[in-house]
Amino acid sequence: MTEKMTGAQALVRALEHVGVDTVFGIPGGAVLPAYDPLHDSAEVRHVLVRHEQGAGHAAEGYAQATGKVGVCMATSGPGATNLVTPIADAFMDSVPIVAITGQVASPMIGTDAFQEADISGITLPITKHNFLVTDPADIARTIAEAFHIASTGRPGPVLVDISKDALQAETDFSWPPTMQLPGYRPVTKPHSKQIREAAKLIAEARRPVLYVGGGVHKARASAELLRLAELTGIPVVTTLMARGTFPDSHPQHMGMPGMHGSVSAVGALQQSDLIIALGARFDERVTGELSSFAPHAKVVHADVDPAEISKNRHADVPIVGDCKEVLAELVAVLSGWGPQADRAEWWRVLRGYRKTYPLGYEGFEDGSLAPQYVMERLSAIAGPEAVYTAGVGQHQMWAAQFIAHDRPGTFITSGGAGTMGFAVPAAMGAKMGRPDAVVWAVDGDGCFQMTNQELATCALEGVPIKVAVINNGNLGMVRQWQTLLYGERYSATSLQAARRIPDFVKLADAYGCVGLRCEHPEDVDATIRRAMEIDDVPVVVDFVVHENAMVWPMVPAGTSNDDIRYARDMAPTWDTTE
Repeated sequence: MTEKMTGAQALVRALEHVGVDTVFGIPGGAVLPAYDPLHDSAEVRHVLVRHEQGAGHAAEGYAQATGKVGVCMATSGPGATNLVTPIADAFMDSVPIVAITGQVASPMIGTDAFQEADISGITLPITKHNFLVTDPADIARTIAEAFHIASTGRPGPVLVDISKDALQAETDFSWPPTMQLPGYRPVTKPHSKQIREAAKLIAEARRPVLYVGGGVHKARASAELLRLAELTGIPVVTTLMARGTFPDSHPQHMGMPGMHGSVSAVGALQQSDLIIALGARFDERVTGELSSFAPHAKVVHADVDPAEISKNRHADVPIVGDCKEVLAELVAVLSGWGPQADRAEWWRVLRGYRKTYPLGYEGFEDGSLAPQYVMERLSAIAGPEAVYTAGVGQHQMWAAQFIAHDRPGTFITSGGAGTMGFAVPAAMGAKMGRPDAVVWAVDGDGCFQMTNQELATCALEGVPIKVAVINNGNLGMVRQWQTLLYGERYSATSLQAARRIPDFVKLADAYGCVGLRCEHPEDVDATIRRAMEIDDVPVVVDFVVHENAMVWPMVPAGTSNDDIRYARDMAPTWDTTE
């Protein structure tokens, strides 16, 4: 059935048809025509954020927590350019979002009109695809295509830029539209020959490792991963983007690999003879100096995006396909085979790494609060059912290391782009997507000051997130590098200069939230429990921690994983025994 309506009405109707229930955004002149019919929608809730960056990160948090496509909206010019950072973040971490932006009227495009920016050109390198729509008849089809592209194959951000006159003009609307994507055919089913070759290498390997990336979670394949791991008895490492996809508590889990990974995970990869990479991209934060990474290992690399395979590390067996299907077929093939290679010696070595170099930390003689202790207690009290978001820096690594991640999709952070300010708006989006979950944003005092204005949004919209600010008065990770690599010359990293500016408890109160402060280890449990008891407004907890706390282990940037430092004056050895 065809109906007459404006392009703006067609946009809102299309959003309803693709199942959108929440849009994060800010109105402005070029996109204003869309806000009029949006006001009447009974199905789509608009959340008025305080900054467009918050809208984009909230869409990411919503998408990560629900598995659905997140949606953000902004006007032309600066409204659209404020979305660039979350779009880039979503692109790096394969997060399915659709960003809808208003554009100046089509006759004005290219004239440097007021609030004009070529947002489709600006975002071309950081979107999976983008559209500039100037004909109202194309709006419904474009929205259908955008959501299809964002959510299929390797997920990612799609931008739809719509000129103001297209939103205002009348058009014929019908649903469903016929999509026109002749060149877009993502491969999800792996080739059976490659599966058999991979299975053969797996069966023969004496020191194999399952290297699990965020693509396994995106494929909702944690159950299949567990089956393969337990069938083969192979150790598992989970990257920052895959924390919880394989349970930390499982005896085969070696930890998180990479620059601040566990010694057991880094050592497992370095000493392996076969790496089964699943939905991972051999990022330099995992590999360290690429030429010295896992020098004796063959590689099976499975990914839904063929561009990732052999991009950084040559794959002996490349497998293009959805990780859920790849894992299911590997399980099916290996289940019918006989016994695999003897891996008793490999497990003896790995247990030695785990026993000799466990994750840990030292307290402070003056009784100051250790941030790692805060993470341990938060994990114990909030539990594995809670959803945790994290910004970027030391607090992110402590959250990854010391919170027990046993469930997929419960740790949401910025990985590839490393975007400060991610945690609070992402927590807002996650809480709106999963309102029954307890959602904690773990933030640093530097990150928190970039996007904490979204606390106002949370308070007014009734989104009771909880924020743990790990407050060391500094840009902590930068300061750590200055300590280790720049002779303790602390240039431009102090945020407070011995004064509490801002006072986060007072700031929380000003935003209509509850503010709490904790400065001593003996008060941590009671403070967290108090925050857990409050479920009608957002809570901000200012955990004042020692400024000299550091993240260990650490592989200095640009060096080999073999140069990992377990502590400041301690480097592990790979020939450790139980």
